[in-house]
Amino acid sequence: MANILAVAETRGGELRKVALEAVTAARALADATGAQVHALVFGPAGIGGKVEAVAQHGADQVLVCEHAAYDKADAESMSATIAARAKDGGYRAVVMSASAQGKDLAPRVAAKLDAPLAGDVTSVEAAGDTIRVKHPTYTGKVITTLVLTGAPVVVSVRPSAVTPSVNARPLATQAVAPASDPAASRVKVTEVFAGTSTKLDLGEAPVIISGGRGLKAAENFKLVEDLADAFGNAAVGATRAVTDDGWRPHSDQIGQTGRLVSPDLYVACGISGAIQHLAGMRTSRTIVAINKDAEAPIFKIADYGIVGDVLEILPVLTQAVRAARQSH
Repeated sequence: MANILAVAETRGGELRKVALEAVTAARALADATGAQVHALVFGPAGIGGKVEAVAQHGADQVLVCEHAAYDKADAESMSATIAARAKDGGYRAVVMSASAQGKDLAPRVAAKLDAPLAGDVTSVEAAGDTIRVKHPTYTGKVITTLVLTGAPVVVSVRPSAVTPSVNARPLATQAVAPASDPAASRVKVTEVFAGTSTKLDLGEAPVIISGGRGLKAAENFKLVEDLADAFGNAAVGATRAVTDDGWRPHSDQIGQTGRLVSPDLYVACGISGAIQHLAGMRTSRTIVAINKDAEAPIFKIADYGIVGDVLEILPVLTQAVRAARQSH
């Protein structure tokens, strides 16, 4: 099989965790077919000096495309460059993250290549001359297996669905030029407003503590934040009802119309389990639900359930997590 092209995403001149997930997924495809992984990294001047982790996670060659416009991303120029590279290099597949940037790039690339696109998949594997992916459908109630034929194919992987794994290769970089001048792009990003929070991004966090209306009041989200702090590597999420009520910013919303996440651990606090919310988190590896209603739908998909008052349980759970971390 021909080689695999991975798009390693950056933000603000730094590699993102989803970049390593895309490279890991591409490495699995390449290992199954005896191919190589070439990773394409976009960024401002100097990004080429920050790609060691890409090689450490399985890229045989790192293609570095530097331009000042890529500090804020330029979908028109980036998609043209990815498509041109995929076509000229005869790649079997293009793998990227289904992040906000990836969701913008993947359809553009597929259209330019007239290639099949499988977006927001949770697994990728080679099967003979085809590539098979798993994709949550019907708001996550069904996991569909899709078979992609032809070359190249374009795949975007749901953030956190693939665990980055070290598969070190010697660092080999090659500078590449943009296929189209970002200065000629019809749409330009003029400014990016970044949150001031130092907390982990929901798409990057291995643990997510999420709250719903069962918390009863906005001020009780302090209990959710305390548990997230106790873990030390957790982000705080919320349901749509909570964000609509103004208890949390909409950037915290998890669900069909919010963020789609697949952390190692998802703790649902006072969340009943409306289908809209389940669509955004049911692919989490381990789900813990806390709810006073033993018949709440969330318990049907939870790996562990605690029936009781979330306002009483959260402080006890937070204390236990802190004690466990201190003992280790």
